Amino acid sequence: MIILKSHQEIEKIRKACLVVADVLDSIGELIRPGTNTQKLDEFAEKMILSSGARPAFKGYRGYPKTVCTSLNNQVVHGIPSKDVVLNEGDIISIDVGAIVEGFYGDAARTYPVGRILPDTERLIKVTEEALSRGISQARPGSRLYDISAAVQHHVESHGYSVVREFVGHGIGRNMHEDPQIPNFGERGQGPRIKPGMVLAIEPMVNRGASGTFVLEDGWTAVTADGSLSAHFEHTVAVTSDGPWILTQKEARQ
Repeated sequence: MIILKSHQEIEKIRKACLVVADVLDSIGELIRPGTNTQKLDEFAEKMILSSGARPAFKGYRGYPKTVCTSLNNQVVHGIPSKDVVLNEGDIISIDVGAIVEGFYGDAARTYPVGRILPDTERLIKVTEEALSRGISQARPGSRLYDISAAVQHHVESHGYSVVREFVGHGIGRNMHEDPQIPNFGERGQGPRIKPGMVLAIEPMVNRGASGTFVLEDGWTAVTADGSLSAHFEHTVAVTSDGPWILTQKEARQ
């Protein structure tokens, strides 16, 4: 069941989302060769707690850390560790969630580590553009898979593939709510988009094939062919005027 949020509830989600946005804006200063991913996790947890929020991921279904740090061919849910050190030319996706007054915010961003290859820059750029294309479809009267189709078309038009095993989701009083939002689909399909929906839209894009598998840690998803993967996510509220990106400090798209 898709839960429509009131204006007051969206404002509370917005508070959690702004904490997430602050973390993602600030953590980039630490992403450089020689940094280990545990340091990124500790930084994010301290920042979330100091803002009066709580980490959304820590303890969720047994997840052990505050953020997900997915490096290179890791698609999502990479676990921070002192043993994982960033190197020049890597890319890393940081996924952050926070809880404020019982409401969740969720977003992700992929960062370069030092100088990266032009092809890798292009992967990051196309993934972020795909997110923007998907968000633009989050308007009253559209269908849910209009979002999916916009993401898929942009990604595949550049020769990349969208991950199919992991999807976006509704969000509010719970981190994962209906509806699921795949990054592939046909326009005109799925539930009608209505004001009050709050959606975590999150393209995961592989430079190679779309296949993934999960490592023995039970969390880290990697590309099946070892290719690089990028991930961007925003929490978006659907309003009568169109999409409102809650995990962005600017008010509206």
